[in-house]
Amino acid sequence: TFCLPGASIQCPDKEKEVRTMEMSISLADDGPREQFAQAVTQHSRAMFRTARAILDSDADAEDAVSEAILRSWQAWGGLRKQEAVRAWLLKITVNCAYEQRRKTGRVVVMDDLETVVGSSEDRHYDGLWDAVLALPEEQRSVVVLFYYEDMTISQIARILGVAQGTVKSRLSRARQRLKALLCEEADL
Repeated sequence: TFCLPGASIQCPDKEKEVRTMEMSISLADDGPREQFAQAVTQHSRAMFRTARAILDSDADAEDAVSEAILRSWQAWGGLRKQEAVRAWLLKITVNCAYEQRRKTGRVVVMDDLETVVGSSEDRHYDGLWDAVLALPEEQRSVVVLFYYEDMTISQIARILGVAQGTVKSRLSRARQRLKALLCEEADL
């Protein structure tokens, strides 16, 4: 067995690196295991961003991605189209993130308590990613999938299991909210 050092998961904010996630894989054959390892390595950042858009902390997002990797490996033989691996992995990640949210409920991390208690006027966003994280979960997930993962409206609708019109309205509301958040920040 060996560890894949390239399978690290990072926040989109280039300054902030999330703990490295290593996956041990036995390479007895170069077939499905190698393909799976390459797919996970290639899409791990997208998986993390997607989970983080749904969940409230990096640690929860890492847990959801870990669970998604496990489930996707268990179902790897059932993947019909290799060209759809990215959307398939993201759909599994979304499902794991929603499941984790249901299990744990809404938990406030003690480090984030000051931000939760403070009013919205006290918040300052260091950049676009911080403003995106301040969006409600439904808006945040469509923004991440649309802008950070370059997915189409129809792909997002399939992954989230909602209508295309719902995706469009969430995206529109998110744009308005981001504009307001970033304009407030610019005025300060």
